[in-house]
Amino acid sequence: MDVTQLRRAIARTPLAPVAAFPKRLARVARHDAKVLRDSARWLVTSREHHNYTYELTKLSRHHLTWFVSVVCDIPIQQARGHVAEIESDDVLRHHIEQTTATAARRGLADRKVCYARRVGWYAIVRATRPSHIVETGVDKGLGTCVLASALLRNAQEGHPGRVTSLDINPEAGYLARATPWSDVVDLVIGDSIASIAALDRPVDLFLHDSDHSRAHEKREFDAVEPKLAPDAILLTDNVTSTNVLAEHAERTGRRFLAYRESPANHWYPGDGIGVAW
Repeated sequence: MDVTQLRRAIARTPLAPVAAFPKRLARVARHDAKVLRDSARWLVTSREHHNYTYELTKLSRHHLTWFVSVVCDIPIQQARGHVAEIESDDVLRHHIEQTTATAARRGLADRKVCYARRVGWYAIVRATRPSHIVETGVDKGLGTCVLASALLRNAQEGHPGRVTSLDINPEAGYLARATPWSDVVDLVIGDSIASIAALDRPVDLFLHDSDHSRAHEKREFDAVEPKLAPDAILLTDNVTSTNVLAEHAERTGRRFLAYRESPANHWYPGDGIGVAW
């Protein structure tokens, strides 16, 4: 009896779980060792305490590009071009690096610029050319800069737009307070629900990225619904934690799709993009 035949014979006996245990243990050990290595490296090299930034794996980036292609109904080559555009924007990258290095909160921010799933936000804005974006949750303003960069590119092509950025923290958005990005950003400090209610023009693209509780996320989508323009797109940064946007899409007769990112060499399992359109 050769090794393969012996293994198959053992698999049919009560000894199978015991025989398989060393192999299962080795697989778990390899997985846990990588997580521990990535965690230790992050603790030593990173300053971030929340809202983590990282690169995507090559495969995850490929899947994100296809996600944008499907949602926006554009050729995959066009989606790839939009992603490459933001990643090669050296002016924006240099601005973020320099502003982070001199910011009052620099002790809690990494200088290396990593956009992760935000390149998907950029590509969606470039593909759909919204006149008015509303984002809730600004933090440092990294995502705001990404959205603003897409709007500035759109304006160069004859499709101007603005982003209304809502946050309850008066110190939020310091990355997006410099020109030319600030030229298309309206930063509003206050409660997001009240700020949404006060909007005075239709919303073409809405992004939830504030309080990630299920209840608050639902309140934001309910509040923005009557403010939406025809064919508006809804995005959530909370798709890996709740089903709020999917349920909202079903109630309002929209389609829904979710993408989950895979960070490269990072202990954090990643976030994602949920979209209803």
